[in-house]
Amino acid sequence: MHDVLNRDPAEGGLRGRKKRETRAALVAAAVRLAAEHGAENVTVDAISEAVGVSPRTFFNYFDSRDEAFVMVGAESSVRVRQAVLAAPADVSPLVALRDALAAELGEVEQQHELWRLYSEVLRRSPHLLARSVGAHIEDEFSLAETLAERIGAGSPLFTGDRPPFETAEGQLRRQALGLYPRLLAAVGTTAVRVAVEYWCVRQDESTFEAVFRTVFDHLAAGLAEPGAPVAPVDEA
Repeated sequence: MHDVLNRDPAEGGLRGRKKRETRAALVAAAVRLAAEHGAENVTVDAISEAVGVSPRTFFNYFDSRDEAFVMVGAESSVRVRQAVLAAPADVSPLVALRDALAAELGEVEQQHELWRLYSEVLRRSPHLLARSVGAHIEDEFSLAETLAERIGAGSPLFTGDRPPFETAEGQLRRQALGLYPRLLAAVGTTAVRVAVEYWCVRQDESTFEAVFRTVFDHLAAGLAEPGAPVAPVDEA
């Protein structure tokens, strides 16, 4: 489902930046139009017109109309995996993951309204919610494979074109991945979701960054009972 993210993941320079901006603009337009009119009433033509591109250009970025509705934040997946691998060798996997996620979540506060609309669209469109969950599972598994590579438990199956889970090769991917990286990836992505949801209803109490880092401090402390001292995640 996320092959769209890998069409030009490493492309840099002005051309690469413009492509990423266009994709993000199309996603934002799709979500806003769906929130206003209902996803079933939004066409590719309307999304494209809102951004000032042609429908043909739209399909350079997405395989279908519905794909655009569920891609909020998806551009960051590749960058998170790259940052996890690029983190200093003496940094723990938990800290590497936290810092990689933090770097991508810096704009959450600025994009709060888009995330709110996105949640509304998914709530009103069960088929999009199911598609979003599927995309999330695939992203989480790819992150787990990256964490496995970082700790030296990787597999040749983790590189290159990753076969879909429903294929025989995809089942081999599942079998090749150990428990620890799978758990760490799942905990990390859940931590992001919890931090976003918590902050969204308490924006006047704290910054998102503070909430996010507190969540990871709790994880590093082994989720000690409320009231117990919580030491910050090791910065080394």
